[in-house]
Amino acid sequence: FGSVLDELVRGSGNIDIYVIHGDTDDTRILPAQVLLRRENNWSNYLPAVLVIAVCTLVARLMKNHFEPADLIMVYLVGIVVVATRYGRGPSTLASLLSVASFDYFFVRPYLTFSVSNSQYIVTFVVMLLVSLVISTLTARIKRQAEAARERQRHTASLYAMSRELANSRGTDNLVKIAGQHIGDIFDARVIVLLPNKDGQLQIQADATLDENELAVAQWVSEHAQAAGLSTETLPGAQGIYMPLNGSQGTVGVTGLYPADPRRLQAPDQRYLLETFVGQMALALERARLAEESERVRLQVETEQLRSSLLSSVSHDLRTPLVSITGAASSLLEDDGTLLPQARHDLAQLAFEEAERLNRLVSNLLDMTRLEAGVRIEKEWQSLEEVIGIALNRLETRLQDHPLTTSLPPHLPLFPFDSLLMEQVLVNLLENAIKYTPSGTPIEISAHVEEGFVQVEVGDHGPGLLPGTEQLVFDKFYRAQPDSVRGAGLGLAICQSIIKAHGGRIWAENRPRGGAIFRFTFPIGGEPPEVKTDDE
Repeated sequence: FGSVLDELVRGSGNIDIYVIHGDTDDTRILPAQVLLRRENNWSNYLPAVLVIAVCTLVARLMKNHFEPADLIMVYLVGIVVVATRYGRGPSTLASLLSVASFDYFFVRPYLTFSVSNSQYIVTFVVMLLVSLVISTLTARIKRQAEAARERQRHTASLYAMSRELANSRGTDNLVKIAGQHIGDIFDARVIVLLPNKDGQLQIQADATLDENELAVAQWVSEHAQAAGLSTETLPGAQGIYMPLNGSQGTVGVTGLYPADPRRLQAPDQRYLLETFVGQMALALERARLAEESERVRLQVETEQLRSSLLSSVSHDLRTPLVSITGAASSLLEDDGTLLPQARHDLAQLAFEEAERLNRLVSNLLDMTRLEAGVRIEKEWQSLEEVIGIALNRLETRLQDHPLTTSLPPHLPLFPFDSLLMEQVLVNLLENAIKYTPSGTPIEISAHVEEGFVQVEVGDHGPGLLPGTEQLVFDKFYRAQPDSVRGAGLGLAICQSIIKAHGGRIWAENRPRGGAIFRFTFPIGGEPPEVKTDDE
């Protein structure tokens, strides 16, 4: 159930609750204390003693060849080494030990701290001061170098994260990339919470939060302020929660659970964290805006498509229905005055318009099936038979167009869906019939080329308008909408079927006039062996 504070937070609603500690003893570890503890680690003092011992040994070996003042340089080198490697505290100890060692081993009387010549007192003081200055400057340079390296590492990581975020798409990828970089820099477990449609936070990826932590995150989202660990607001939380503030408001909350909570108390670390979180927020906001823009674009395209469909289909449905209704009405109202030829013509008109209406409805249904992801039933079949079936379906309409077929002898079997491939051929032939003058020939050919079957349907009509070679495959596109009836779906259906077979289709103008449509699809291995009765 939690503490009294937890109950107050859960039931506060829109009321802000601020917790003020009654004790005046601030037990938080300040950044300076963190740095001091790091430098004053007791394990660093033993190496300082060992370095001075080594310096003393070296100075003892040099004693007979150098003046005592020259031996001081050996200790100064040791102090620089200690300050560079272990920091200011151990180097200060090394300075004191170096003065004591020089007095004990190299100033008469030896092996005692007493001094026979008072001038050495000045030497000791100067030696100590120089040692302390050198150790302080060296330690400061070391800290500055470490800080520069740390800033360089942070800058490189921030740049890498920004670059990866810019090249990624999708909220899940952005959350994963940002969480990984932030977790590596701050040695922390990172979670991201994004609001749903109701404004309630939902955890991204595989992570869990208890009720109390989720309440803190929700508070951060509503107030756009950091809360939790190492903050003044709800510091009893297990992690620190930062708002993902974009240019248009808060887009979510990120939570960090560091291995060392004291690290986030340093101002530079908090500023760095805010920088990383800000980059994540901008990337998530950009992704959300892109999703909204894409959703609006799809809505506009859907409305345009719906308008085009209604306009095209209503006209193409109404025209044959009017013709069928008129012909049927004339036949019904005939009192015997119509000649047999006129009655036949009316019946023929009704039949042809009904067929056209049937083709239109079939195209609409085929387009719907293909867009819904119709399953392709591939079987090894004869392309010649499918071409023959398509020609039989259009036998009446092809009477005014001489037809030429050019197929190589002994054409092998190919894997394809016979019904869909038949529809492709029918649509291409119908397109040639509609857009070419009566009496002009139509040609069909096929050949095998580098693992693909290529089929061509050519005509001798006016050809394609320059620049429309690819547009003709768009849904509802018609080259001559005023003079040629149709919904503009036939070639779009052909393209969908061929793509479903793993092939491609394209159109070109012929050098001597007319258009030619070519499509290919892969052969896909060797056909199965056909057993004969003798076997």
